[in-house]
Amino acid sequence: MNFKTIGAAALICLGVCAVSTPAPAQSLPKAAVAQKIAQVENGVDEFRNYLEHKGENARNTASAAQASGAQPKGGRAGRRGGGQASPETRQAAAQQGKDELNDALDALNHSTNRLRRKFDATDKWMETKVQVEAVLDDGRRINQAVTRGNYGSQVAKLWATLRNAINDLARAYNLTPLGA
Repeated sequence: MNFKTIGAAALICLGVCAVSTPAPAQSLPKAAVAQKIAQVENGVDEFRNYLEHKGENARNTASAAQASGAQPKGGRAGRRGGGQASPETRQAAAQQGKDELNDALDALNHSTNRLRRKFDATDKWMETKVQVEAVLDDGRRINQAVTRGNYGSQVAKLWATLRNAINDLARAYNLTPLGA
């Protein structure tokens, strides 16, 4: 058998093999995928609720510290960055990071809600792959914000749980999951 014959046979096999072997995700029942979507929705809600609660606690602590004349936690110069930045600069940077995370979370919530509406309205759940890609894109924004920011271990833990749920959903649609 010469190279041309082997090449043609391999090409034919590749074409037939790729068409004849169904992807494992297509064999999932719609109810299993719906459960994965629900896990993402619940994770988004839990993450948002925690961030709102954390923000309220931070505002209350800062207000109490200002009322008593005490310096807020972490306000000592020289702790991080050599005390180079003024408190206003650090506060502005923290607010920008918080806003970035909030915007990304709003986008993820919106794309997750859109996925649910489209998913429920179709019999062929694989048709909602575009909406899952949007969820992944919004998840990447949150992943970057959490990685860059210093939000604490609870935020990292909640995000890891939500990221795992998003990755399970991505795998159901044969999409590349989010990185760690």
